[in-house]
Amino acid sequence: MIRSKKAAPSELNYVGRSKTMKILGYVAMGAALLIILVPIYWILLASFKVQGDIYAKPVTLWPHPFTLQNYKDVNERIALGAYLRNSVIITVILSSIKIVLGVASAYALSLLRFPGRNLIFLVVIASLMVPSQITVISNYSLVATYGMRNTFAGIILPLAGTAFGTFLMRNHFLSLPKEVIEAARMDGASPLKLLTKVVLPMSWPTLSAFALITIVNDWNEYLWPFLMSDDERTAPLQIGLTFLQNNEGLSNWGPVMAGTVLAVLPVLIVFLLLQKNMIKGLTSGAVKG
Repeated sequence: MIRSKKAAPSELNYVGRSKTMKILGYVAMGAALLIILVPIYWILLASFKVQGDIYAKPVTLWPHPFTLQNYKDVNERIALGAYLRNSVIITVILSSIKIVLGVASAYALSLLRFPGRNLIFLVVIASLMVPSQITVISNYSLVATYGMRNTFAGIILPLAGTAFGTFLMRNHFLSLPKEVIEAARMDGASPLKLLTKVVLPMSWPTLSAFALITIVNDWNEYLWPFLMSDDERTAPLQIGLTFLQNNEGLSNWGPVMAGTVLAVLPVLIVFLLLQKNMIKGLTSGAVKG
C-alpha cells in the first residue's frame, strides 16, 4: 500500500506564517490606500458642494445640493486659461531639458570612457544631498541681476539640473547586456547611434518612469515659480490657485478645491499614458528579444 505523505509540523507552521503575512500585507495595503484616497475623495466632494455644505455638521458624504458653480468661479475669478498655459509651457520645456540632460549625462557616465568619470558621478550624487531650498537665495539674486524675474527663462533655467535622473538612468544603463553593447560597437555604431538605436530601445520602461516622475515634479513645482512670478503672464496654475484663495479669504474652499481638481487632471492623464510601459518594465523586464 502507498501511504500519503503527511506534512511535517515545520512545513505547516511555515504555511501558516506565510498566510498570516499575506493577510497582514493586504491589510497594510488597504490601510495605505484608504489614507491616500480619503483626502482625494474629500477634495473632489468639496469641489461640488456649496459653501455652507462644506462646513455642515455632521459631515455629508455626498454634495447636497450638487453644484458646478465652484468650477465656474475658478474660471471667472482667475485667468485659468493663462495659468494653465503657463504650467504646460514650463512643464514641457523643463521636463524635456531634464530628460535630455539626464539621459545624455547618464550615458556618458556609464558607457563612455574618459578620465574623472567616477569623480563626476560622485559630485552628481553629492548634489542629491543638498536641499534645493538652500540655493534659493543665490539663484534669486542671480536671476534678478540678469533681469529675468517674471520670465519663463528665469523659472526654467535654475531648475533644469537633474541629478536624480542621471543617477537613475546610469544605474539602468549599467544593467543592460554588455554583449549587445559590444556587438553594436563592433558593428561600427557611433556613440550617438548606439544611444538612439540600441540603448534607448531597451530602456523605455525606465525612461517612462523617469519621465513620469519628472513631469509630475515639474508640474507641481511651487516655491521657485512663486518667487519668480508676479501675475498671469508667467505664473503656473499652482500659483493661480494661491491668488484664487487670496481673493475670497482662506475660508472659500469650494473654488480652491475645484481648482485643485483641475490641476490634478493633466498629470493624471500623463500617468495613464505612461503606466503601461512602466508596468511592462516591472513585470517582463526592459530587454526585448
